[in-house]
Amino acid sequence: MATTTPTPGAQAPTPGAPIPTPSASAPARRIGGGPTRSVAAASWTALGALMLRDVVVLRKHFWEFVLRTIIQPFLLCFVFLYVFPKIGQGIGGGSGTAAESAFATILVPGVVGISVMFQGVQSIALAMAQEFGFTREIEDRVQAPCPIWLVAIAKVLSGAAQGVLSAVIVLPIASVVHAPGVSAHLALHWWLIVTFVPLACIAMAGLGLVLGTSFEPRNIGLMFGFIILPITFLGGTYYSWNKLAPVTVGGWHWLQTLVLINPLMYINEGMRAVFTDSPHLQLYVVYPVVAGFGAVFLAIGLRNFRRRVLS
Repeated sequence: MATTTPTPGAQAPTPGAPIPTPSASAPARRIGGGPTRSVAAASWTALGALMLRDVVVLRKHFWEFVLRTIIQPFLLCFVFLYVFPKIGQGIGGGSGTAAESAFATILVPGVVGISVMFQGVQSIALAMAQEFGFTREIEDRVQAPCPIWLVAIAKVLSGAAQGVLSAVIVLPIASVVHAPGVSAHLALHWWLIVTFVPLACIAMAGLGLVLGTSFEPRNIGLMFGFIILPITFLGGTYYSWNKLAPVTVGGWHWLQTLVLINPLMYINEGMRAVFTDSPHLQLYVVYPVVAGFGAVFLAIGLRNFRRRVLS
């Protein structure tokens, strides 16, 4: 029979004494490490990474972004403010440089407004149509360690940032492209710039999210024909809201009433308050309505985004 040799210096156990066991109250050691940060912290980190990815992509394709941003505003100002006065074709409801300059004052903020809108459509709606379509890139994005809705918020914030950048690019170009003697009378109101322009960009990015999650890639042409074009031409880009008063039926200002459902009308009226001293809708109307449109667009867009991702 094998015997156990006691270790020198160790106290031999007393015969019949109970063998000590680990205390039942001692906590069991976990295998592996626990979470090092909260869910909220992980979500914010993922949001920053998603936006950083968009910044890197924008930096790689910056000149493409600049070209698609300035081409339409440049052509609008070139045709209406340079070609028409040069060939003697009256604009702005009158003739002479005074009427042409008044029209330029109306047009330039409208051009900035439609640039912000088109950035929301191009950077979100068109890109999302591709990501939900043949590229399926959206599957990589939603694997980020954050809620699905936060991926959509990252798209909206990125589109809004691009909208602000487009406004910075377009305003100087639109204000200098005109014939001799024609000028837009601009007056920058900085507190409106820092409050209204970002609000308008977020609202139009929300519109891009709604369109991008509502239309299949094969129906993009339908989206432009039945949604974008009516919004553009009835959005007050070429005229102010108060100039529509003469359009009546039986004393009812039907067109003035109809265009009030168009979010671009409030965007352009707000831009006129931001960049000029020309008449415009009251700001206590413009701010809440634009914020309301933005909230509605975000609610619908986030719901549609989740449905498209999970389907």
